[in-house]
Amino acid sequence: MTTAIAIHVDADACPVKDEVYKVALRHQLPVNVVANSFIRVPQHALFKFIMVPDGPDVADDWIAERADANSVVITSDILLAERCLQSGARVLSPKGKPFTQASIGQQVATRAIMEGLRSTGEQTSGPAPFKAADRSNFLSALEVEIQKLKRAR
Repeated sequence: MTTAIAIHVDADACPVKDEVYKVALRHQLPVNVVANSFIRVPQHALFKFIMVPDGPDVADDWIAERADANSVVITSDILLAERCLQSGARVLSPKGKPFTQASIGQQVATRAIMEGLRSTGEQTSGPAPFKAADRSNFLSALEVEIQKLKRAR
């Protein structure tokens, strides 16, 4: 028996939840929407909202504990992406950029450098604004990752 493909969404501030729902419906895949405050999800048997307690990394822990080789994780959190990649999951940013084993080390290092600069009072720029093209890139990337998982089965 093979384990079903599942999508886990780090839902706080995720701008592509509606896109995840559309793709999940097309493929009939379950989606876990994880956050520490209420987020409305469409009423459908495939979609489940998971409210975790407040606290640092509680949502991340929930997702990382369930991420495996049959999962697609949607997050912009680099450290969560790293944890999920270690479990064999496929990980996408909301802008459609895949996190990979080849790139995650550099991304973690860059994050640490930027965090160090901010802790000294240095003003750093935040992420670029979310654009319509990002939404389109995300839809394409999610479809690609799901197709790869289906072929691997």
